[in-house]
Amino acid sequence: MPEARGPVGLNGEAHTRYAPGTPCWVSLMAHGLTATQEFYGELFGWEFQPGPHQLGPYVRALLDGREVAGIGQLPPDRHLPVAWTPYLASDDVDTTAETVRLSGGTIGVGPLDAADAGRLAIGSDPAGAVFGIWQAAARLGTDIAGVHGTPAWNELLTFESASAAKFYETVFGYRRETVASDDLDHVVLHVAGRPVAGVRGLGTALPRDRGPHWMTYFEVGDADEAVARVRGLGGQVLAPAHDSAHGRVATVADPEGARFSLIQGLPEA
Repeated sequence: MPEARGPVGLNGEAHTRYAPGTPCWVSLMAHGLTATQEFYGELFGWEFQPGPHQLGPYVRALLDGREVAGIGQLPPDRHLPVAWTPYLASDDVDTTAETVRLSGGTIGVGPLDAADAGRLAIGSDPAGAVFGIWQAAARLGTDIAGVHGTPAWNELLTFESASAAKFYETVFGYRRETVASDDLDHVVLHVAGRPVAGVRGLGTALPRDRGPHWMTYFEVGDADEAVARVRGLGGQVLAPAHDSAHGRVATVADPEGARFSLIQGLPEA
């Protein structure tokens, strides 16, 4: 994971329009909307506002009045995995969705309008990893970065990086950069010369109960304290906090099983 993680600079500064291909939003579809809000509100300090409701009951998470992420409620009869999903920016979601189909992926939802906020689609890559596509109108996406409780990075965990990266390059126009390592299959995707997302091939180490999926990293002020809070709120610790080249990192799951990572970034030089 490269050091440039957020959509903009640090310390909460707002962004302008996201360049196509840049992760611009993360959304969680859960079974218990109220309990899920309570968990993330306690963990990240989020507050919530309702809507838009095109996909059913849905709330937007806010920090200091600025939009961070979304949480929706799965219909009772839909037994889908509870997971965080990144949305990748597009100037034309209909064209991008068609490119997804032509490149071997699928579109499961949309394209459709989300009131005046924008236009969206939800699809999956050829290996089955789910992602969203967002064409902004009134709402550009995540409106704050670099502070506790904000998305910091998104990484695709899949079988092998080469074919997955090629799909996303074709659809979103990324430039890829392979991370030099003898034992890691890792590619970083760039937009306009800036790293925006990662692709990590795990081979047989990929969890069988999840398959290929996107992992969202959230910024925290203290990774160890955040891990303890996750446990105290009824979540699970999948990989304890440990030091990495990019800061202190842990992987956890909320009470419904949605996996995400926590990162306490290295101090600015």
